[in-house]
Amino acid sequence: MHSIHFLQIIAVGAGGFLGAMSRSIVSNQMYHWLGRDFVYGTLTVNVLGSFVLGLITIAMIDKIHLSLEWKAFLIVGFLGAFTTFSTFTFETVIYLQQGAIEKAMLNITANVILCLLMMWLGIIIGRHYFLRSF
Repeated sequence: MHSIHFLQIIAVGAGGFLGAMSRSIVSNQMYHWLGRDFVYGTLTVNVLGSFVLGLITIAMIDKIHLSLEWKAFLIVGFLGAFTTFSTFTFETVIYLQQGAIEKAMLNITANVILCLLMMWLGIIIGRHYFLRSF
């Protein structure tokens, strides 16, 4: 294994470790604040992660040139572990199995629409901030 690939794998692992811990903290806090009547924790981390991805994508494209290791750390590792498509899917299937069709549809709609909107908002804010600050 080349040393470059090894460093990228270490970066993904370190980012994943921090992202998973952050997801647990944020998700559990949302359930503490809002209760467990809906999957608020998963929705929050997915929406927040989409916003951050929009911000850092613009930063990396327009202004900041990060190494492959930093990109691997931030995008694949941290945000990959912070956001969770698998948990979203699992929770939606559980709702469907329980006959909670409305909650399942709300979860699908909220995740797709809010994540797209927040990614777009992150891009807009990123362009505004990074074009003015450098």
